[in-house]
Amino acid sequence: MLRLYKTPTLLKKLMPGYTWSRQARGKSLYLTFDDGPIPEVTPWVLEQLAKFEAKATFFCVGDNLVKHPEVARQVLMQGHVLANHTYNHLKGWRTPLQDYLQNVAACQAALDKLQPARSPQLFRPPYGRISSRQAAQLRGKYELVMWDVLTNDYDNTLPSEKCLQNTLQHTQSGSIIVFHDSLKAKRNMMYALPRFLDHFCGLGYSFKTL
Repeated sequence: MLRLYKTPTLLKKLMPGYTWSRQARGKSLYLTFDDGPIPEVTPWVLEQLAKFEAKATFFCVGDNLVKHPEVARQVLMQGHVLANHTYNHLKGWRTPLQDYLQNVAACQAALDKLQPARSPQLFRPPYGRISSRQAAQLRGKYELVMWDVLTNDYDNTLPSEKCLQNTLQHTQSGSIIVFHDSLKAKRNMMYALPRFLDHFCGLGYSFKTL
């Protein structure tokens, strides 16, 4: 099974209107977590981040924000950032334009009740799948954030150690890295995340919000 950990340079060049990484400034990395917040996983992630004084950006499903606002507030209280991942984790390629935009707006409304608005807002399309028309409508209000390194932690056929080693191999200063604070990713993420943090903190890296 082919798994992509590192986003190909060609793809980044073909899609220049998206954020794939941050300009490297010293030893800085950008951890992101998709699909939460949920009480079964997100608080554990926050504990790991606190141990290493690491900050992260959480791309949240709006429905989870509404169901678990106390978990979302815990994320904010610890100095992390909440961002938009649609209200229902929609696949952009399969969703009509107006339905998609309304779903993004519904998620943003839930976010705005929890944290002050910023400009531009941060948005990551679920699965990285978004049509050019959807992107054109969102760009301007939102910074469209993709990733440089995908951990594949959600793949339950992937051994946890391999998930870790491949993620370590492809991460470099400025990388935006995707983990998931979801039940599906729980096994691999809980193995890889603390070891990932320990490795790069030991090398003098800091973890920042987007």
